[in-house]
Amino acid sequence: MLYAIVAHDLNLAIGSGNDLLWHLPNDLKYFKEKTRGFPIIMGRKTFDSLGRPLPGRRNMVVTRQTDWSAEGVEVFATVEAAIAALEGADGFIVGGGEIYRMALPLIDVLYATVVHTQIEGADTWFPEYRDRFTEVDRDDHSADERHAYAYSFVRLKAKR
Repeated sequence: MLYAIVAHDLNLAIGSGNDLLWHLPNDLKYFKEKTRGFPIIMGRKTFDSLGRPLPGRRNMVVTRQTDWSAEGVEVFATVEAAIAALEGADGFIVGGGEIYRMALPLIDVLYATVVHTQIEGADTWFPEYRDRFTEVDRDDHSADERHAYAYSFVRLKAKR
């Protein structure tokens, strides 16, 4: 199965200046719990924003830069090549916007953290997906002292 995991606002915004738009500790924990032990496929800009390979995961980076490399990651020229390298194993698409857009038709299950706000100044968005996926379950959370915004963990399955 090919999974994707993303946090987006009500307008599908996911980032600005190669950074996240919010700090939601429970979302970071959710990301870690869902992806640990699985291969993760990301774009080079997403990798650069992380600054290092994520532990406990096979880190796969897609880039058009033929001379780019980083310790602890596998490099691929296309999303399709990275997915093919999974050799049928489960894996996660983890960003950024361009990688999500290219992989969207191939994703079987989407884990979306929907942040109940609209952020101004975003420059990166998740592609429109709601017509391609069916909601399976949802876990709603209110804003609190650690989370500036209400949010929902939503699991969706591709309609194919």
